[in-house]
Amino acid sequence: AIKCKAAVAWEAGKPLSLEEVVVAPPKAHEVRIKIVATAVCHTDAYTLSGADPEGCFPVILGHEGAGIVESVGEGVTKVKPGDTVIPLYIPQCGECKFCKNPKTNLCQKIRITQGKGLMPDGTSRFTCRGKQIYHFMGTSTFSEYTVVADISVAKIDAGAPLDKVCLLGCGISTGYGAAVNTAKVEPGSTCAVFGLGGVGLAVIMGCKIAGASRIIGIDLNKDKYAKAKEFGAAECISPEDFKKPIQEVLVEMTDGGVDYSFECIGNVGVMRAALEACHKGWGVSVIVGVAAAGQEISTRPFQLVTGRTWKGTAFGGWKSVDSVPKLVTDYMAKKIKVDEFVTHTLPFDKINEAFELLHKGK
Repeated sequence: AIKCKAAVAWEAGKPLSLEEVVVAPPKAHEVRIKIVATAVCHTDAYTLSGADPEGCFPVILGHEGAGIVESVGEGVTKVKPGDTVIPLYIPQCGECKFCKNPKTNLCQKIRITQGKGLMPDGTSRFTCRGKQIYHFMGTSTFSEYTVVADISVAKIDAGAPLDKVCLLGCGISTGYGAAVNTAKVEPGSTCAVFGLGGVGLAVIMGCKIAGASRIIGIDLNKDKYAKAKEFGAAECISPEDFKKPIQEVLVEMTDGGVDYSFECIGNVGVMRAALEACHKGWGVSVIVGVAAAGQEISTRPFQLVTGRTWKGTAFGGWKSVDSVPKLVTDYMAKKIKVDEFVTHTLPFDKINEAFELLHKGK
């Protein structure tokens, strides 16, 4: 067993607590990783808030990380100690019917135990002050060491800067893939992106790389406009600056609506607006944001009858084990941006400050 520091969420709605935890060795088909860098994501904050129906406490959160394999359990063949890796919250076993289907990336092999905060054998590898601590999203990157299933790890270029590529574990990959995999944005198309946080910026990047001719960013926070324009947005607007609903504004601005729209907030009202901002006959709207438990989306069926398509995406549709190493390679070859997404770099003991910055939209 290894003793190390971890940020433990003892209960919902409370700040994370830096504790000494004990991390058990990996069992069969498990990998123990020394986490070098982790990012914070709204999904961590959502679970910490207590709104997540799958949230269980005490837990070690975190799902955007990168590190080095410390040891492996019996039967692990794809990685070895010393390998540079990114833990994956959506695994890829290669055997289930989801992995075998090219239409989805939603591997279900360990879904049930992962959702309960446990390893595939139904137990935890973390203890703190004599108590069992739950895992989170199969990754738990807010710990100096973590244990993951061997199907939940991608081996990447050893030369990659881990304090940057950790972002490919969720946010950047999700937004970029929403544009290029889920929507399949075409050259010359017009796109609208609702929510200009990290995921929204990654969507803009994907639309730009796919050849979109006009990208419109929508956000209440005007401080985010300059960054969105750097990534490729032609213009940015705020719903608060108009007397009519934002979808009507967009339909007028674009001669009938956008070809593709993306909701990157997790707000069901905005999801409706994003669909209704799409062009009749062929508009496609992709839901990227995760809404709170129990919420429902609505629109008039006529919106769909007249040729609009509503889609959703998880992790940008990437089959994780296969795709994450390629995304790292694309970044190393300067084909996609990653450095530009990093706003602050903080020491581990300032993790609660990182969440404060996240909540302030900074």
